[in-house]
Amino acid sequence: MTTFSESDLSRLRSTISGPVLLRGEPGFADAVRGQNLAVTHEPELAVGAAGEADVSAAVAFAAAHNLTVDVLATGHGSHAPVTAGLQLLTGDLDGVSVDAATRLATIGAGARWSAVIEKTAPLGLAPVTGSSTHVGVVGYTLGGGLGPLVRSHGFTSDWVRSVRVVTGDGAVVTASATENQDLFWALRGGKYGLGVVTEITIELAPIPSLYAGNLLFATEHREQVLRGWVDWLPTAPADVSTSVALITMPPLPFIPEPLRGQRVLALRFARPGSVADGERLAAPLRALAPALTDDLGELPLAEVARIHGDPEDPGESWSAGTLLRRLDQALVDVLLGTAAAASSPLAVVELRHLGAAMATDVPEGSAATGRGAAVAVSTVAAGPEPVRAQGPAAFEAFKAAAGAWLAEHENVSFGDASTAESYRAMWPAEAYERLARVRAAHDPAGILSPPWLRSA
Repeated sequence: MTTFSESDLSRLRSTISGPVLLRGEPGFADAVRGQNLAVTHEPELAVGAAGEADVSAAVAFAAAHNLTVDVLATGHGSHAPVTAGLQLLTGDLDGVSVDAATRLATIGAGARWSAVIEKTAPLGLAPVTGSSTHVGVVGYTLGGGLGPLVRSHGFTSDWVRSVRVVTGDGAVVTASATENQDLFWALRGGKYGLGVVTEITIELAPIPSLYAGNLLFATEHREQVLRGWVDWLPTAPADVSTSVALITMPPLPFIPEPLRGQRVLALRFARPGSVADGERLAAPLRALAPALTDDLGELPLAEVARIHGDPEDPGESWSAGTLLRRLDQALVDVLLGTAAAASSPLAVVELRHLGAAMATDVPEGSAATGRGAAVAVSTVAAGPEPVRAQGPAAFEAFKAAAGAWLAEHENVSFGDASTAESYRAMWPAEAYERLARVRAAHDPAGILSPPWLRSA
């Protein structure tokens, strides 16, 4: 329900450098469109920020007029439609600066990982990125971030050193290990309702070389490779990160003819270090079955996105995930009988090996959850609405059958964060209460929280 007048809107437009668009105005639909074309945003008002001052002014306007604020940067976090309030567009805040001497990168709210890698790779430095370098740095990192180097380098949020944040009253603060420590703790993994991040500073990892890539196996070898990988996991070195993805290839022209319609398995491998050591450590996985394709080798830091090969074009999809406390052959039976069955509507079912560096929290502590989990599961149903509509039931059937393997707490980027109850269950009680106190301190009116979180 609109709570501002034409004169209020005129004053906002005179203050903001970026565009200010009402629902239905020319350019509005394009401005609020995300990567997931199955989700259509229709807020009352869209405000494009050209700088931090615009973010502050927009949040202050929302607070004065009792409007909720949703943030849209690169559009990858759009899982539910925004139908009211003010949508703040931060995509133009995409500056990236790198200090090679201190190994620090300062990154704007709208920057993608690809922009960071472009500046850091020539220096032999690497951000601890997500599997896709097309996604935004900030939204991904606020949830913790479990990328292709998760075992060797931990959560992405573990590498955050400071954050610039606009709080619920429009004030700008810096959070770090020495300033606004409670907010800093919460921002590294707490994700929602903590402020609008305008800039984040992360430490870069020195990675002189990387042995990585993936092995692709045909339908007839899926189960053999999956079970072999599960048996291999207890021997996996702490600096080797792997995952498997059971993928139903769509019958579309851009898919090579031999792969169209096949139910393949992609085995991803990443280890910082030499080619010789990488080849030795990957040898047992190569030996599991003949591969359709094998691109394991020395991988330039600038091409880290090749490990997972996530799509970058917008499309229609539904996704969900969970964490497992352990992975064994009995769980493989459950998986093959539910989420990865031949009749499953899920186009992708991925199992990502966790532990090692990810299991240990940073010295000052953080809100990132799931450190005790052994495996992250993510699923995707893609394509037309009738196909996507079957995704939730298929995923819930898997979770119900896998109850004995589910981790005690989820991670906000993999679990169900769509209700107050499911969000609360992601943290131990003490950590959740601390998050609630931080949100209340920096956004007492709750305008920066999703609707379901305001009732928590």
